Amino acid sequence: MNSAELKKLQAPLKEKYRDGPESALITLKARGKIGENISCKIDTGRAFIEAGLHPATGGTGMLACSGDLLLEALVACAGVTLSAVASAIGIEITDANIHAEGDLDFRGTLGVSNEVSVGFIAIRLFFTLATRATAEQIKTLIKLTERYCVVYQTLSKGVPVEIFYNE
Repeated sequence: MNSAELKKLQAPLKEKYRDGPESALITLKARGKIGENISCKIDTGRAFIEAGLHPATGGTGMLACSGDLLLEALVACAGVTLSAVASAIGIEITDANIHAEGDLDFRGTLGVSNEVSVGFIAIRLFFTLATRATAEQIKTLIKLTERYCVVYQTLSKGVPVEIFYNE
């Protein structure tokens, strides 16, 4: 998709959101159902993913790990955002690889140490691009990708998360 096609596609949405800001507020949802052998089946709306324990917590490695899924969501969002931004500003990318890695100390997850936090302690996102863009253009591309990537912004800024119990 080129810049003109992307702008044509997004222009009516941008106008709608300017005219009625409330129409831009959308609630995304995810659903899951507890499965067998300490697993959870996630309905993505397109396919089912079955998540389970990471091998570092006793899992077999045969099911998706929720930490991996979080990193995969970051990579997917960053890749889509990078592609959209490149199209919008007219940078041709002939190939791109995106990968994320995150560090966890499983002593926290398994309750081995109360001093060790549960969750990622660091996440890194990497881009490898094949493009004729200048260094300055690539710098702008990465800066705008960072700015507009929903998952990156959510992780880096943090948002309040609440747990509710429904009977």
